[in-house]
Amino acid sequence: MDDRDLIASAQQGDRQAFTKLVCRHQGSVVSLIYRMCGDLRLAEDAAQEAFVRVWQNLKSYKPQYAFRSWLYRIATNVALDVLRRERPTADLDSLSMADLRPSPEQSAEDNERAAYVRRAIAQLSESLRVVLVLREYQDLSYQEIADALNIPIGTVMSRLNAARAQLRHELVGLLE
Repeated sequence: MDDRDLIASAQQGDRQAFTKLVCRHQGSVVSLIYRMCGDLRLAEDAAQEAFVRVWQNLKSYKPQYAFRSWLYRIATNVALDVLRRERPTADLDSLSMADLRPSPEQSAEDNERAAYVRRAIAQLSESLRVVLVLREYQDLSYQEIADALNIPIGTVMSRLNAARAQLRHELVGLLE
């Protein structure tokens, strides 16, 4: 069954159909929230909260909009709520990144760079960070981001440009 069929069934109260939707989208929702908050435990908890909100509001979903955009709007709102409650944010230095390179020196250097990038992303304002994460990590189109955040596509483009410019400025020493 595709998402539309599962949604239609879930809107009629079919919990198994909703469970299939959750299974299908859970990884991307956790990933989105993790990229915003930097704490896997927090991201998993927030994803669960997001899916509870999806279930509670499923009857209001309008099929003319992409389900993924609607879902990401809810997940983004939950992530922002969690970030506001959980200040200060997680220690991004404590996060590990898998590295496939065999050299320990290269691995250490890559981890240092990744931590620097994560810190730079965490320093962006929430409005810039969420647009950047949705575009670069979740691979949403500009229109999908606009739909997910309920903002004009021009605003998506300007925020993405501003986020990239701030990151470029912050990371200039690292890139040289």
